[in-house]
Amino acid sequence: MDTKKLEDFAMKITLEALGSSLTLQTHLGDRLGLFRAMAGAGPLTSAGLAARTGLSERYVREWLRVQAVAEHVDYDPAEGTYRLPDEHALVLADDTTIAARASASQIQAASWKAADHLAEAFRTGEGFAWHRHDDNLFDGVSRFFAPLYRYSLVDHWLPALDGVTERLTAGARVLDVGCGMGTSSILMAEAYPNSRFEGVDTHEPSIEAARLAAKDAGVDARVHFHVADSGEEQYGTWDLICFFDALHDMGDPLAAARRARAALAEGGTVLVVEPFAADRLEDTVGNPIAATYAAASVMLCLPHGLSEGAKLGLGNQSGPSRIEALLREAGFGRVRTALTTDFNLVIEARA
Repeated sequence: MDTKKLEDFAMKITLEALGSSLTLQTHLGDRLGLFRAMAGAGPLTSAGLAARTGLSERYVREWLRVQAVAEHVDYDPAEGTYRLPDEHALVLADDTTIAARASASQIQAASWKAADHLAEAFRTGEGFAWHRHDDNLFDGVSRFFAPLYRYSLVDHWLPALDGVTERLTAGARVLDVGCGMGTSSILMAEAYPNSRFEGVDTHEPSIEAARLAAKDAGVDARVHFHVADSGEEQYGTWDLICFFDALHDMGDPLAAARRARAALAEGGTVLVVEPFAADRLEDTVGNPIAATYAAASVMLCLPHGLSEGAKLGLGNQSGPSRIEALLREAGFGRVRTALTTDFNLVIEARA
């Protein structure tokens, strides 16, 4: 027995348990507006923060103690005050920055609530559909992806495709399959005023949120959302069909890809954005981003696909070669991984 290896692994699991516990504290701070109340406010006492948020001072005081011990906030023992550094505020109190991470705690809170259902699914092999999750999941996932989409979609992903930005500039019809709360469609609509966009998703509350977001952004005349799945025929043909972090979730992604191929206009493109994955498991061992996505695949992606009678059960870590092969099987003649980043695979498919 290697006692050093034993001790090191026990500490690793201890730290992971600590991380889970602190994630719950982050979720409370995010959900209750504590971080937002501290952002830019300078030093605050527990009573001052309680007054700002309308919360119980005694609970706020205990929560602040955790935040200080974890070094999420600065503590001044002489004054008995707590301060959220500006750099930490960008991570915990501002969803618009690429550094935003509070949403991950909201996803984790929802995932924990599904743990008993997932344990039973392990025993039966049945799925667990997206809509059955706690409501925190839907908003959390939208918030989690939004900063990455804002930073990447218009400036990096679309320009990596052959001729797509030119077509969007001139005026194109775009279908966003599995659009969630509409962030991707709205971002493209803001960037390309001559194009029109249609977003579809099976989750009605997300579609309702997407419609409100489009109206708030002032693009609702050119962006429409409705409840549908990838198997329902959408009117007409499309210059660009997008699957943002969605194809791997589908019960029959091959059929979805075939329908996309059939619905493309002449010279059209299918864009598939997937979470980062490697073709070989051994190439991701120790990669924290791959570990994060793989855990989400166990809790969210694979169970939903199985709930739709998954024929492939891809999960989100199947890797670029598997996705490319699926697209070729669907009838696309030109398929390539146009861009690989630390967080995503951007795959282009054309007739």
